[in-house]
This record gives sequence, structure tokens and C-alpha cells, in this order.
Amino acid sequence: MKTYVIVRLQVDGIHNWKDAKTTFPEVAYLSDPHRHVFHIEAKKQVFHDDRDVEFIMFRKDIIMYLQGKYGDSTLRLCNFHGRSCEMIAKEILEEFKCTSVSVWEDNENGAIVEA
Repeated sequence: MKTYVIVRLQVDGIHNWKDAKTTFPEVAYLSDPHRHVFHIEAKKQVFHDDRDVEFIMFRKDIIMYLQGKYGDSTLRLCNFHGRSCEMIAKEILEEFKCTSVSVWEDNENGAIVEA
């Protein structure tokens, strides 16, 4: 039997895909920085039933990490630059030793990365 803790959070952010204009002209506007509410779910394995990972702290740690690394005080959001949902998910997965992380744009379209 395996047990996991799961946290969900959201951060306001901008990003862009510079090659969108040439790869998929129909969505060329994605080449420009654009805003999303990034919805994130992170799942981490735990090894006993008495919280070796406290999920309130786990959630706050991810938020603080993203704000510390990508926070833009002028725009007052996270500036992920050219990072995709897949890239953000992979980074969180590796940084926090998760088993899976999903990142969604506006809770509509997204990606999941699994260990």
C-alpha cells in the first residue's frame, strides 16, 4: 500500500512561447507574454500515517519557492518567461521530490509530469 499527500495551489503568472509564431501560426499570439492563473497540483509519497510531510507547509513551500524564483514585484505575479506548463511541473517535481505534478493554465489546459 502507498500513501500520498496532495496539495493544490494557484499563482498568477505570465509566460510566452517564442516559437509559437513559426510552429503554429494560428496561435502566434502565444509568442507574446500573456497572463494565466496557473493551477498546480503536487503529489508526494509519505511513509507513515502521521504526516512526515505536513501538507499545509508543503503547499506554502511551493508557493514561496515559485514567488522567490519567478516573482516579479513590478508586475506583482510570477514571470515564468519561456517556461511551459510541462517545464514548471518538472521543476516542482524535482525540487520537492514529488511523484507527480500537474500545471494548468486557467484550470483549462495543462500538463502532468510523473516521476
